[in-house]
Amino acid sequence: MEPRDAPTCGIDQCQSGDPALSPTGTTVQATTEPVVRLEIVSDIICPWCYVGKRRLEKALHLVGRQVPVTVTWLPFELNPTMPAGGLDRRGYRAHKFGSWERSRQLDAEVAAVGAQEGLAFHHERIARTPNTLDAHRLVWFAGREHFQGPLVEELFRAYFVEGRDVGDRSVLADAAVAVGAARAPVEAFLSGEGGFAEVRQEEDALHRLGINGVPTVLANGRVLFSGAQRTELIAAAIRQATTGRSGS
Repeated sequence: MEPRDAPTCGIDQCQSGDPALSPTGTTVQATTEPVVRLEIVSDIICPWCYVGKRRLEKALHLVGRQVPVTVTWLPFELNPTMPAGGLDRRGYRAHKFGSWERSRQLDAEVAAVGAQEGLAFHHERIARTPNTLDAHRLVWFAGREHFQGPLVEELFRAYFVEGRDVGDRSVLADAAVAVGAARAPVEAFLSGEGGFAEVRQEEDALHRLGINGVPTVLANGRVLFSGAQRTELIAAAIRQATTGRSGS
């Protein structure tokens, strides 16, 4: 089974296709197989990344202990020129997609698919499209402090379910605290310069690999698939990434 075209988001727009990682950042452990190092390229404001996350969760459940997996989240800014304070979502999306009606149609499409995966999108609660650089910096920091998986889940939920501004550093700190981090170190990190260079370096490296849309999943440094693929296709791709299993 080979991954097919699936919904992705790129710098210009999101597009539908032929329609997870663990919320707790689970690593599937085993001793009889080589470990598959999965790296998930995404943006917190990418709706198909949220859908893809849930599908990947289910795929990891399917492969279970057959395939030992580690998971890391890598940055991709859908709106790299977004002002630091973000923009009014309605005006920004109407300009980006040609009309507010078209934007609402796209929101409805992803919400319908998300509902099938158990996700409750509330685009109507989102007032601003944020700059996500600080969110990516915090995800990078969380990777070093071992709470990256839970943080990514909380940030998706904060944005798409609660409509919170994930470009606001206080909102980012709230998300980190919600998954068990201490507020003071997180606030100190966000107010400093940490992670800026590292996030930019990671983004540059991913662009050099030719990655121009998300979600994209790498296995051991190579692109495994792009788009919010269906669960069974993700599971097959992960199996194939180990010892050449067909995964059919």
